[in-house]
Amino acid sequence: MTSVLARIRPLPGMTRLGGHHFKEATMYAQLVYFDGPRSTELLAAADFAATHRIEPAVASVAGSIRTYVLRRPDGSEVVLTLAETEQDLLAGRDAIMGTSLLPGEDPDLLPGPDRVEIYPVHEVFEHGATS
Repeated sequence: MTSVLARIRPLPGMTRLGGHHFKEATMYAQLVYFDGPRSTELLAAADFAATHRIEPAVASVAGSIRTYVLRRPDGSEVVLTLAETEQDLLAGRDAIMGTSLLPGEDPDLLPGPDRVEIYPVHEVFEHGATS
């Protein structure tokens, strides 16, 4: 079963919050897909890499970056990263790719993503009560 998490269109444009439209600086979203099933061994290796190598590398990048990790029971995963600029996403990618494996990391357990997509965020919808 496939669910839609957000509507992201590959065109910059207006942002709508609470039913109102206004111009805003374009944000960018990166979707990184890891197709399942993935074993508990692969997931443990990915979680270790994320905590000890990837997160610190991305934290060193200037700019505003927010990441959401979405994982299904079979280990398939989508990593959604939002940034103010496409350059911030690319700098994050470069920081990650510039790291070396830590002692004990097995490259066979870190095959990398199945695909990566970058989109300008076209619209944002905020639902529910705001304070």
